Amino acid sequence: MNVRLSTAEDTDSELEILIGLSLRVLRVLCGGAFLTASLAILATLVSTGCGYSLAGRGSFLPSYIKAIGVPTFVNRTPVFNVETTLTEKVRREFIGRGKYSVLPQATGVDATLIGEVSSITITPASFAPNQLASRYVIAMSARIELRDNHSNTVLWQNPSLVFRQDYEAASGTGPLDPTAFFGQQANALDRVTTEFARTIVSAILEAF
Repeated sequence: MNVRLSTAEDTDSELEILIGLSLRVLRVLCGGAFLTASLAILATLVSTGCGYSLAGRGSFLPSYIKAIGVPTFVNRTPVFNVETTLTEKVRREFIGRGKYSVLPQATGVDATLIGEVSSITITPASFAPNQLASRYVIAMSARIELRDNHSNTVLWQNPSLVFRQDYEAASGTGPLDPTAFFGQQANALDRVTTEFARTIVSAILEAF
């Protein structure tokens, strides 16, 4: 199964390659001054406004944001319980970052994450010899907003955050209706929501 989404991880990989190549050149050219020159170029790459950041280490959230409320998302799709599954995984992603306490309510917290699953579409990408689709592109979109409860301002928002993922069906499947599809492919919804939750939290926390 291949995930096709450009995230901060892609730019992080590009940065790591750039740093690696730069250090190799400096090792050849600088000799004994290699360490000093290496530190200098690393400092330059990190401090410039080129838009790169190290995955999982950046956060533009105010320092007083310690507790984040993540109420259950709203579900605007016909897929049963997708909002509960996605919300729970978003909470786990925040907890896994180790910086914040996460609660299921919007009160008594420093910031509140409001989410709405807007749509889920399934498109066949390839077909088996029996003409049934064997690989699909699953697209899930959501409206996400993180609000500062102290100032009542929006810290981050995306009215249409879209995640796409290739999914290899175990066997040829006919229905493209999301409800019927996820009923037949039990693992698909779990995989998509896991990756989408990671994308949502990364988009919020990682500096760009």
